[in-house]
Amino acid sequence: MTSLFHDRVDAGRRLAYLLLDVGGLDGGGVVVLGLPRGGVPVAAEVARVLGAPLDVIIVRKLGVPSEPELAMGALGEDGVRVNNEGVMASAALGRSHIEAIVRRARAELALRALRYREGRPRLDLQGRCAVIVDDGIATGSTARAACRVARAHAAARVVLAVPVAPRETVSALQAECDDVVALASPEQFYAVGEWYDDFSPTSDIDVVELLRNAQP
Repeated sequence: MTSLFHDRVDAGRRLAYLLLDVGGLDGGGVVVLGLPRGGVPVAAEVARVLGAPLDVIIVRKLGVPSEPELAMGALGEDGVRVNNEGVMASAALGRSHIEAIVRRARAELALRALRYREGRPRLDLQGRCAVIVDDGIATGSTARAACRVARAHAAARVVLAVPVAPRETVSALQAECDDVVALASPEQFYAVGEWYDDFSPTSDIDVVELLRNAQP
């Protein structure tokens, strides 16, 4: 199979030009939010082309202890919490157990926010268009949580934008945001990395530098 993108910068640039065709994303009121870590290099290119500010959207999935990929909710900054009541009920965990999981996740979220922004406040999303960017989507659980957190932060419009995601996942995520934009949505999909020539890991240092360089 031939890869679609050279690296995340290439994918971000191409995604950005596709987003220029989406109405309402080429003026003020737009905030580009990268999902750490691999989504931030893609988001940096999108923000540069759109002329929009760049930030991260930091979410912590609250996984069921016996099935960590199964989300019973998600946390966002400033106390935002999204619950998946059905999964939480089926997990049959006591309140104290759930709250212990939440406390650990919230502490990790706060540390990551401080590390990435170096003490800067998060960009306010109230009444603005949040463009959430990742380097690709597989199952969609993290993207779904990020969209819900952006809503909880009072974003007026939420656009999820990725270079590649399975067609089935793109369809499922339509209910979570106003628009889903993907450069490619193949039916056969095994992993995000297979669509890149260079899918080297993005480090915390890379994320910090990209955010620092994006400051006005």
